Amino acid sequence: MHERAGTAARPEDLIDLDALLDAYAKVVPDPSVDAQRVVFGTSGHRGSALNGSFNEAHIAAISAAIAEYRAAQGIAGPLFIGADTHALSAPAERTAIEVLLAAGVRVLATAGEGDAAFVPTPALSHAILRYNRGRDADDPGRADGIVVTPSHNPPSDGGFKYNPPHGGPAGGDATGWIADRANALLESGAVIARADDAAVRSVERFDFLNAYVDTLGEAIDLDAIRAARVPLAVHPLGGASVAYWAAIRDRLGIELTVLGPGVDPRWGFMHLDWDGRIRMDPSSAHVMSTVDAHRGPFAIIAGNDADADRHGIVTADGLMNPNHYLAVAIDYLLAHRPDWSPAAGIGKTLVSSGIIDRVVASHGRELLEVPVGFKWFVPGLADGSVVFGGEESAGASFLCRDGSAWSTDKDGILLALLAAEIQAVTGQSPSERYRELTDRFGDPAYARVDAAATPEQKARLGALSPDDVDDTELAGDPITAILTEAPGNGAPIGGLKVQTEHAWFAARPSGTEDVMKIYAESFRGPEHLSEVQAAAQALVGRVLGD
Repeated sequence: MHERAGTAARPEDLIDLDALLDAYAKVVPDPSVDAQRVVFGTSGHRGSALNGSFNEAHIAAISAAIAEYRAAQGIAGPLFIGADTHALSAPAERTAIEVLLAAGVRVLATAGEGDAAFVPTPALSHAILRYNRGRDADDPGRADGIVVTPSHNPPSDGGFKYNPPHGGPAGGDATGWIADRANALLESGAVIARADDAAVRSVERFDFLNAYVDTLGEAIDLDAIRAARVPLAVHPLGGASVAYWAAIRDRLGIELTVLGPGVDPRWGFMHLDWDGRIRMDPSSAHVMSTVDAHRGPFAIIAGNDADADRHGIVTADGLMNPNHYLAVAIDYLLAHRPDWSPAAGIGKTLVSSGIIDRVVASHGRELLEVPVGFKWFVPGLADGSVVFGGEESAGASFLCRDGSAWSTDKDGILLALLAAEIQAVTGQSPSERYRELTDRFGDPAYARVDAAATPEQKARLGALSPDDVDDTELAGDPITAILTEAPGNGAPIGGLKVQTEHAWFAARPSGTEDVMKIYAESFRGPEHLSEVQAAAQALVGRVLGD
């Protein structure tokens, strides 16, 4: 923990914007260096121009690869493109538009101006889904999209994410092909065609903001929020949702206060995260101390990250643990969405809290437990077989009230408004609702720690099978399941999960650092959780042969 975690940023914490933007244009990445190649993680390609991992050459190559990929997939409809408030997002969006137009792609860019020019991830997903309604899976007129964002990452970072016609994050087959082709273009030194200024100025425009805000009543009970006059505040944390929250306040008649100074690509108003860096993660208590001075008059304060795909919910009890809020949201929605199909399931990642399992079972619903990554929820949200999908990292989305798809990507705006609906309809805050859930289902203690791991250890961890584990007990309880594949869809989890009746742990290698992430939970309290964590590290050490 950094000694200044949770304190206000100082001038020396802020990035040099001129140096960052200069590096984007001038630094030429070396594809023979692993750290400078195109790599798509669970949320696209991310990096910084300062270290040669997110530069103009990367974006040109990725955009050219996407143009080739969509043509090979028979996608000839428009490509929606939007960007968040990171400094690298605007030049990367410009590069992408130039390349896509030159490749003959019909591009739909934002029609907004000022703060309304920024596009949250859920607004782009929503636009793709609405455009593709009623189209067959092989219709060449289908639309897809690109979101230029590194999500909650620090101000020096950039990100680039492809969303196919299903509207959600692309799967591994698509991103693997795109990354391989982009790296081949970088290695060959190919000259990638670009459209001129006149073509870019005349690119088609789409009003993402109106298309999203004007249909929110299809997913949220706005009448209930208006009638109850829930005192709600939202801090967009300087992200792409700034103008969206202002429009929600002004158009929908909600008692809403928008906090913060607005957009600042250096994020000089933020409080530092656990490691002393500026990071726009609304699920972090250190980051959300940014809103502490405003807590008095509001029943709920919500926060979003830079592309508004994450949420943070603050009540009178403080910032809610994301797992706690997911459990409350699921319990509430299953009781207040009568038009949802009773056969549809609830999706969660396998490192999310076990209290979700108990809540879902109490409603007689099927639980779909999948590996880490929102992409695993996309098919179910798209066809209605999954009514809610959520991650422990504060990302979730759910269906419209009539059971149709709203967004197949994470939607922090939607989850923030849901908190106000819960308060309005039940008369209780989400944290009060969670206490009632723990009275019924138990009060789990949950934690995640990072342990040092070499690249070789990470590779072995990702390749484990259940047969590699000989242990029969974990922290005094018999082991009931050893998983290296997710029970919900059989997909590899890239690590290991071990369960008992009262506890579980999961260990996964980090995709960006020399650490393994160890998640653990116990329904027997914090002391037993510590025992589970110690036993987990010892078990993983034995399995890895260390």
